[in-house]
Amino acid sequence: MSARPIDILHQTFGYPTFRPHQEKIVEAAIAGRDVMAVMPTSAGKSICYQVPALALGGLSLVVSPLISLMSDQVMALRELGVPAACLNSSLDAQERERVLQDMARGLLGIVYVAPERLDDPAFLDVVRSHGLSLLAVDEAHCICDFIGALPTRPPVMALTATATRQVREDIEATLGLRDPLRVVASFDRPNLSFAVERPANRRAKDEALLAFVREREQRSGIVYCMSRRAVEDVCDTLRDASIAATRYHAGLSSEERERNQADFIYDRSPVMVATNAFGMGLDKSNVSYVVHYNLPLSL
Repeated sequence: MSARPIDILHQTFGYPTFRPHQEKIVEAAIAGRDVMAVMPTSAGKSICYQVPALALGGLSLVVSPLISLMSDQVMALRELGVPAACLNSSLDAQERERVLQDMARGLLGIVYVAPERLDDPAFLDVVRSHGLSLLAVDEAHCICDFIGALPTRPPVMALTATATRQVREDIEATLGLRDPLRVVASFDRPNLSFAVERPANRRAKDEALLAFVREREQRSGIVYCMSRRAVEDVCDTLRDASIAATRYHAGLSSEERERNQADFIYDRSPVMVATNAFGMGLDKSNVSYVVHYNLPLSL
Protein backbone atom coordinates (compact mmCIF):
# COMPACT_ATOMS: atom_id res chain seq x y z
CA MET A 1 0.00 0.00 0.00
CA SER A 2 1.22 3.49 -0.85
CA ALA A 3 -0.42 5.39 2.04
CA ARG A 4 -2.94 5.16 4.85
CA PRO A 5 -6.55 5.71 3.76
CA ILE A 6 -7.02 8.68 6.09
CA ASP A 7 -3.88 10.30 4.66
CA ILE A 8 -5.19 9.86 1.11
CA LEU A 9 -8.53 11.33 2.18
CA HIS A 10 -6.75 14.38 3.65
CA GLN A 11 -4.00 14.95 1.13
CA THR A 12 -5.68 14.00 -2.15
CA PHE A 13 -9.35 14.80 -1.61
CA GLY A 14 -9.09 17.45 1.12
CA TYR A 15 -11.70 15.93 3.46
CA PRO A 16 -10.99 15.96 7.22
CA THR A 17 -12.94 12.78 8.07
CA PHE A 18 -14.80 9.93 6.41
CA ARG A 19 -18.58 10.12 6.16
CA PRO A 20 -20.70 7.38 7.79
CA HIS A 21 -19.94 3.89 6.42
CA GLN A 22 -17.10 5.04 4.14
CA GLU A 23 -14.19 4.01 6.36
CA LYS A 24 -15.32 0.41 6.97
CA ILE A 25 -15.99 -0.02 3.23
CA VAL A 26 -12.54 1.32 2.36
CA GLU A 27 -10.84 -0.89 4.95
CA ALA A 28 -12.72 -3.98 3.71
CA ALA A 29 -11.65 -3.36 0.11
CA ILE A 30 -8.02 -2.82 1.09
CA ALA A 31 -8.14 -6.06 3.08
CA GLY A 32 -9.26 -7.87 -0.07
CA ARG A 33 -12.89 -8.38 0.95
CA ASP A 34 -15.88 -8.00 -1.39
CA VAL A 35 -18.40 -5.26 -0.60
CA MET A 36 -22.13 -4.75 -1.24
CA ALA A 37 -22.99 -1.11 -0.49
CA VAL A 38 -26.34 0.63 -0.87
CA MET A 39 -25.85 4.36 -0.30
CA PRO A 40 -28.03 7.29 -1.43
CA THR A 41 -26.86 9.87 -3.92
CA SER A 42 -24.27 12.25 -2.41
CA ALA A 43 -23.51 9.87 0.48
CA GLY A 44 -20.02 9.50 -0.96
CA LYS A 45 -19.94 6.21 -2.90
CA SER A 46 -17.07 7.35 -5.11
CA ILE A 47 -14.74 7.87 -2.14
CA CYS A 48 -15.43 4.24 -1.17
CA TYR A 49 -13.56 2.99 -4.24
CA GLN A 50 -11.27 5.92 -5.06
CA VAL A 51 -9.44 5.85 -1.73
CA PRO A 52 -8.70 2.08 -1.74
CA ALA A 53 -7.73 2.32 -5.42
CA LEU A 54 -5.03 4.84 -4.51
CA ALA A 55 -4.04 2.96 -1.35
CA LEU A 56 -3.60 -0.35 -3.19
CA GLY A 57 -1.82 1.13 -6.20
CA GLY A 58 -1.85 -0.61 -9.56
CA LEU A 59 -4.96 -0.46 -11.76
CA SER A 60 -8.54 -0.22 -10.51
CA LEU A 61 -11.61 -0.44 -12.74
CA VAL A 62 -14.92 1.29 -12.11
CA VAL A 63 -17.79 -0.09 -14.22
CA SER A 64 -20.55 2.48 -14.72
CA PRO A 65 -23.34 2.95 -17.28
CA LEU A 66 -23.47 6.75 -16.84
CA ILE A 67 -21.22 8.67 -19.24
CA SER A 68 -21.99 11.97 -17.53
CA LEU A 69 -20.72 10.68 -14.19
CA MET A 70 -17.63 9.13 -15.75
CA SER A 71 -16.64 12.39 -17.41
CA ASP A 72 -17.30 14.38 -14.24
CA GLN A 73 -15.30 12.08 -11.98
CA VAL A 74 -12.37 11.66 -14.36
CA MET A 75 -12.09 15.44 -14.74
CA ALA A 76 -12.20 15.90 -10.96
CA LEU A 77 -9.57 13.18 -10.35
CA ARG A 78 -7.21 14.64 -12.92
CA GLU A 79 -7.50 18.05 -11.29
CA LEU A 80 -6.44 16.36 -8.03
CA GLY A 81 -3.41 14.82 -9.74
CA VAL A 82 -4.80 11.28 -9.96
CA PRO A 83 -4.07 9.53 -13.30
CA ALA A 84 -7.55 8.55 -14.46
CA ALA A 85 -9.38 7.93 -17.74
CA CYS A 86 -12.62 6.51 -19.10
CA LEU A 87 -13.62 4.11 -21.88
CA ASN A 88 -17.09 4.61 -23.34
CA SER A 89 -18.97 5.47 -26.53
CA SER A 90 -18.07 9.16 -26.30
CA LEU A 91 -14.47 8.33 -27.32
CA ASP A 92 -13.43 7.68 -30.90
CA ALA A 93 -11.27 4.69 -31.87
CA GLN A 94 -8.01 6.63 -31.58
CA GLU A 95 -8.89 7.92 -28.11
CA ARG A 96 -9.87 4.43 -26.91
CA GLU A 97 -6.59 3.03 -28.22
CA ARG A 98 -4.67 5.73 -26.34
CA VAL A 99 -6.39 4.78 -23.09
CA LEU A 100 -5.60 1.09 -23.64
CA GLN A 101 -1.95 1.94 -24.29
CA ASP A 102 -1.77 4.02 -21.11
CA MET A 103 -3.32 1.13 -19.16
CA ALA A 104 -0.79 -1.31 -20.62
CA ARG A 105 2.09 1.02 -19.70
CA GLY A 106 0.89 1.38 -16.12
CA LEU A 107 0.19 5.09 -16.47
CA LEU A 108 -3.37 4.99 -15.12
CA GLY A 109 -4.56 4.29 -11.59
CA ILE A 110 -8.33 4.44 -12.07
CA VAL A 111 -10.22 3.70 -15.30
CA TYR A 112 -13.98 4.13 -15.65
CA VAL A 113 -15.45 1.75 -18.20
CA ALA A 114 -18.92 1.30 -19.68
CA PRO A 115 -20.30 -2.25 -19.28
CA GLU A 116 -20.34 -2.93 -23.04
CA ARG A 117 -16.58 -2.26 -23.23
CA LEU A 118 -15.90 -5.32 -21.08
CA ASP A 119 -16.55 -7.51 -24.14
CA ASP A 120 -13.77 -5.84 -26.13
CA PRO A 121 -10.97 -8.44 -26.63
CA ALA A 122 -8.31 -5.73 -26.72
CA PHE A 123 -9.52 -4.35 -23.38
CA LEU A 124 -9.64 -7.80 -21.79
CA ASP A 125 -6.11 -8.59 -23.03
CA VAL A 126 -4.74 -5.45 -21.36
CA VAL A 127 -6.53 -6.18 -18.09
CA ARG A 128 -5.41 -9.82 -18.09
CA SER A 129 -1.78 -8.89 -18.63
CA HIS A 130 -1.79 -5.97 -16.21
CA GLY A 131 -4.01 -7.32 -13.42
CA LEU A 132 -6.49 -5.44 -11.24
CA SER A 133 -6.15 -4.16 -7.70
CA LEU A 134 -9.88 -3.44 -7.35
CA LEU A 135 -13.06 -3.82 -9.37
CA ALA A 136 -15.93 -1.48 -8.45
CA VAL A 137 -19.34 -1.82 -10.09
CA ASP A 138 -21.29 1.43 -9.75
CA GLU A 139 -25.01 1.00 -10.38
CA ALA A 140 -24.32 -2.75 -10.30
CA HIS A 141 -24.44 -4.52 -13.67
CA CYS A 142 -24.06 -8.16 -14.71
CA ILE A 143 -20.32 -8.58 -15.30
CA CYS A 144 -19.78 -12.09 -13.91
CA ASP A 145 -18.32 -13.32 -17.23
CA PHE A 146 -15.71 -10.57 -17.10
CA ILE A 147 -14.72 -11.43 -13.53
CA GLY A 148 -14.41 -15.10 -14.47
CA ALA A 149 -12.07 -14.21 -17.34
CA LEU A 150 -9.53 -12.55 -15.05
CA PRO A 151 -6.44 -14.59 -14.16
CA THR A 152 -6.52 -13.28 -10.58
CA ARG A 153 -9.77 -12.20 -8.99
CA PRO A 154 -9.57 -8.74 -7.34
CA PRO A 155 -11.81 -7.64 -4.48
CA VAL A 156 -15.16 -6.70 -6.02
CA MET A 157 -17.21 -3.76 -4.79
CA ALA A 158 -20.86 -3.37 -5.85
CA LEU A 159 -22.44 0.02 -5.20
CA THR A 160 -25.87 1.42 -5.88
CA ALA A 161 -28.06 4.22 -4.55
CA THR A 162 -31.20 2.16 -3.98
CA ALA A 163 -31.95 -1.57 -3.85
CA THR A 164 -34.54 -3.74 -2.18
CA ARG A 165 -33.43 -6.84 -0.27
CA GLN A 166 -34.27 -9.02 -3.29
CA VAL A 167 -32.27 -6.76 -5.63
CA ARG A 168 -29.30 -6.80 -3.25
CA GLU A 169 -29.40 -10.60 -3.17
CA ASP A 170 -29.63 -10.70 -6.97
CA ILE A 171 -26.62 -8.38 -7.31
CA GLU A 172 -24.55 -10.49 -4.93
CA ALA A 173 -25.46 -13.67 -6.80
CA THR A 174 -24.91 -12.17 -10.25
CA LEU A 175 -21.50 -10.75 -9.40
CA GLY A 176 -20.54 -13.83 -7.39
CA LEU A 177 -19.60 -11.80 -4.32
CA ARG A 178 -17.77 -13.82 -1.68
CA ASP A 179 -18.79 -13.15 1.94
CA PRO A 180 -19.13 -9.42 1.24
CA LEU A 181 -19.26 -6.64 3.78
CA ARG A 182 -22.88 -5.48 3.54
CA VAL A 183 -23.66 -1.81 4.08
CA VAL A 184 -27.16 -0.37 3.70
CA ALA A 185 -27.26 3.34 4.48
CA SER A 186 -30.50 5.16 5.27
CA PHE A 187 -32.05 7.25 2.52
CA ASP A 188 -33.33 9.67 5.18
CA ARG A 189 -31.51 12.97 4.72
CA PRO A 190 -32.41 15.69 7.23
CA ASN A 191 -31.47 18.44 4.74
CA LEU A 192 -33.88 17.18 2.05
CA SER A 193 -37.62 17.62 1.73
CA PHE A 194 -40.05 15.88 -0.61
CA ALA A 195 -43.30 17.16 -2.13
CA VAL A 196 -45.80 16.00 -4.76
CA GLU A 197 -47.97 18.34 -6.83
CA ARG A 198 -51.00 17.28 -8.89
CA PRO A 199 -51.56 19.67 -11.83
CA ALA A 200 -54.87 19.19 -13.63
CA ASN A 201 -53.37 18.96 -17.12
CA ARG A 202 -50.22 19.46 -19.22
CA ARG A 203 -50.63 23.24 -19.37
CA ALA A 204 -51.05 23.45 -15.61
CA LYS A 205 -48.01 21.22 -15.14
CA ASP A 206 -45.85 23.49 -17.31
CA GLU A 207 -47.08 26.56 -15.46
CA ALA A 208 -46.29 24.93 -12.12
CA LEU A 209 -42.80 24.02 -13.33
CA LEU A 210 -42.11 27.55 -14.60
CA ALA A 211 -43.29 29.07 -11.32
CA PHE A 212 -41.16 26.63 -9.32
CA VAL A 213 -38.00 27.34 -11.33
CA ARG A 214 -38.55 31.12 -11.38
CA GLU A 215 -38.81 31.16 -7.59
CA ARG A 216 -35.30 29.65 -7.58
CA GLU A 217 -33.74 31.56 -10.47
CA GLN A 218 -30.52 32.13 -8.53
CA ARG A 219 -30.17 28.40 -7.88
CA SER A 220 -29.21 25.37 -9.92
CA GLY A 221 -31.48 22.37 -10.44
CA ILE A 222 -32.28 19.25 -12.48
CA VAL A 223 -35.60 18.45 -14.18
CA TYR A 224 -35.91 14.73 -14.95
CA CYS A 225 -38.16 13.43 -17.74
CA MET A 226 -38.95 9.85 -18.73
CA SER A 227 -38.38 10.24 -22.48
CA ARG A 228 -36.12 12.08 -24.91
CA ARG A 229 -39.15 13.82 -26.45
CA ALA A 230 -40.24 15.11 -23.06
CA VAL A 231 -36.72 16.45 -22.44
CA GLU A 232 -36.84 18.39 -25.71
CA ASP A 233 -40.33 19.78 -25.03
CA VAL A 234 -39.63 20.80 -21.43
CA CYS A 235 -36.28 22.36 -22.29
CA ASP A 236 -37.97 24.40 -25.06
CA THR A 237 -40.68 25.48 -22.62
CA LEU A 238 -38.10 26.77 -20.15
CA ARG A 239 -36.05 28.51 -22.82
CA ASP A 240 -39.16 30.15 -24.30
CA ALA A 241 -39.74 31.61 -20.83
CA SER A 242 -36.18 33.07 -20.85
CA ILE A 243 -34.84 30.50 -18.39
CA ALA A 244 -31.26 29.39 -19.09
CA ALA A 245 -31.78 25.64 -19.49
CA THR A 246 -29.86 22.91 -21.27
CA ARG A 247 -30.61 19.25 -22.02
CA TYR A 248 -29.09 15.78 -21.78
CA HIS A 249 -30.24 12.45 -23.19
CA ALA A 250 -28.77 9.50 -25.08
CA GLY A 251 -30.05 10.75 -28.44
CA LEU A 252 -27.67 13.72 -28.49
CA SER A 253 -24.18 13.55 -29.96
CA SER A 254 -21.35 13.00 -27.49
CA GLU A 255 -20.05 16.48 -28.33
CA GLU A 256 -23.36 18.13 -27.42
CA ARG A 257 -23.76 16.06 -24.24
CA GLU A 258 -20.27 17.09 -23.15
CA ARG A 259 -20.91 20.74 -24.00
CA ASN A 260 -24.28 20.81 -22.23
CA GLN A 261 -22.87 19.10 -19.16
CA ALA A 262 -20.10 21.71 -18.98
CA ASP A 263 -22.66 24.52 -19.33
CA PHE A 264 -24.55 23.08 -16.37
CA ILE A 265 -21.46 22.46 -14.23
CA TYR A 266 -20.17 26.02 -14.74
CA ASP A 267 -23.62 27.64 -14.34
CA ARG A 268 -23.91 28.96 -17.87
CA SER A 269 -27.16 26.96 -17.93
CA PRO A 270 -28.14 26.44 -14.28
CA VAL A 271 -31.13 24.22 -15.16
CA MET A 272 -30.53 20.75 -16.62
CA VAL A 273 -33.44 18.93 -18.28
CA ALA A 274 -32.54 15.26 -18.70
CA THR A 275 -33.44 11.61 -18.81
CA ASN A 276 -31.82 9.31 -16.26
CA ALA A 277 -28.85 9.03 -18.63
CA PHE A 278 -27.72 12.09 -16.67
CA GLY A 279 -26.54 10.98 -13.24
CA MET A 280 -27.83 12.80 -10.18
CA GLY A 281 -24.57 12.01 -8.39
CA LEU A 282 -22.71 14.62 -10.44
CA ASP A 283 -20.29 16.56 -8.26
CA LYS A 284 -21.89 20.03 -8.31
CA SER A 285 -22.12 21.81 -4.99
CA ASN A 286 -25.02 24.19 -5.69
CA VAL A 287 -27.75 21.87 -7.01
CA SER A 288 -30.66 22.81 -4.75
CA TYR A 289 -33.62 21.00 -6.30
CA VAL A 290 -34.62 18.02 -8.42
CA VAL A 291 -37.97 17.96 -10.22
CA HIS A 292 -39.49 14.80 -11.68
CA TYR A 293 -41.61 16.14 -14.52
CA ASN A 294 -42.91 12.61 -15.09
CA LEU A 295 -43.58 10.75 -11.88
CA PRO A 296 -41.37 7.62 -11.59
CA LEU A 297 -43.17 4.29 -11.40
CA SER A 298 -41.82 3.80 -7.86
CA LEU A 299 -40.98 6.46 -5.30
